[in-house]
Amino acid sequence: MWRNRELQLFLVVLMTISVLILGAATFFLTAEALIYILATEVLLITAFLLFTRWRYREIEKLTDYMRKVSSESIAYDIRDNYEGELSILKNEIYKVTRKLSDQSNYLQKNKQELTDAISDISHQLKTPLTSMMVMSDLLNDSNLDVKKRSEFTRSMTVQLERIDWLVSSLLKLSKIDAGTIQFKQDPVNAADAIRKATQPVLIPMDVKNQTFELTGDVTATFIGDANWTAEALLNILKNCVEHTGEGGRITASCSENALFTEIIITDNGRGIPKEELPYIFKRFYTGKNAGDDSIGIGLAMAYSIIKRQNGSITVKSELNQGTTFHIKLYKQIL
Repeated sequence: MWRNRELQLFLVVLMTISVLILGAATFFLTAEALIYILATEVLLITAFLLFTRWRYREIEKLTDYMRKVSSESIAYDIRDNYEGELSILKNEIYKVTRKLSDQSNYLQKNKQELTDAISDISHQLKTPLTSMMVMSDLLNDSNLDVKKRSEFTRSMTVQLERIDWLVSSLLKLSKIDAGTIQFKQDPVNAADAIRKATQPVLIPMDVKNQTFELTGDVTATFIGDANWTAEALLNILKNCVEHTGEGGRITASCSENALFTEIIITDNGRGIPKEELPYIFKRFYTGKNAGDDSIGIGLAMAYSIIKRQNGSITVKSELNQGTTFHIKLYKQIL
């Protein structure tokens, strides 16, 4: 504290003023009055020095706090309940450090998610690539019969289609997560979006002798992107077809109220175990009942698309009784 040049200059000025006052007062006041004035000046200077010392201690605490914050060795809460400029400064520093801490945690989380995603992608690509490498070596055998050659060729085509779908889906998810896709804000008929989504799964339904029924208010509409909404519904319908057995039934209904438009998709398949429900919208998650070629992208993409359009999606399921997806597309941001 004593090395502070501003404090030294202030004390010199204060002492000079005190001496001048005492010098002038000697001509007009009694000795008792001079002693009283001198004592008052000493008390004022002492109070000032004590207050300055306290401020320095508070600043030292603040400096020590900032040093510890930079080394991430303490918690970030230094808020005070009393008024004062130092308290205000501490609270502002608290806000900044909390913000920086949250940003750091967010970046760390993103880094971990990116690492996990790369690991998952590598795992998903490794299986078909390995399979194709083996079949490629077998195809090089000049003695391989025509039937086997044709079988291996078809298998390689299937694997290539799977890789193409995976890469395409991951690119879509990445664009959605990065916010680079601009979703349209057009009036969309919910029933039309459902019909468009069902077209690619009609053949798989027919192969498994499944039935599909659309019910509800066919005039229900919402504000959103028709193509992307159909993409989300398609992925949900694919999940229903996959988990519903031969002769199963899949239904979709739509309704509208003042708050939101709701689309409900239901199947009577084998259902989803209760412990798996919190994870089914996570990327690359495959449950116990998932098919051998399931990757765990479809429902994650559906979730991202619905969320980006100011919507929500929830699921209810009972083992051997079926699964129901509830999609709500809100009419305004809540």
